[in-house]
Amino acid sequence: MEKYNKLLRNIAELVEKGLFASKDLKKELDDIVKTKIENMADKLDLVSREEFEVQKKIVEKLQKEIVSLKNKKKSTKVK
Repeated sequence: MEKYNKLLRNIAELVEKGLFASKDLKKELDDIVKTKIENMADKLDLVSREEFEVQKKIVEKLQKEIVSLKNKKKSTKVK
């Protein structure tokens, strides 16, 4: 019976170590994947949503100014 208990303790210990190792492995893999994704995003030169929205508003404003200037130019040519 004592051998049986010792065997169970050993198995339990191995399973426990395996679970900790798998958790560490998962964390390490998560970190590696996250780093790879960040590196790819840096290479693509992506911008944040906030930066995009600011640039979008600037472009819209400039487009309105261009249309306004074209209309002004047309109206002065007609006279």
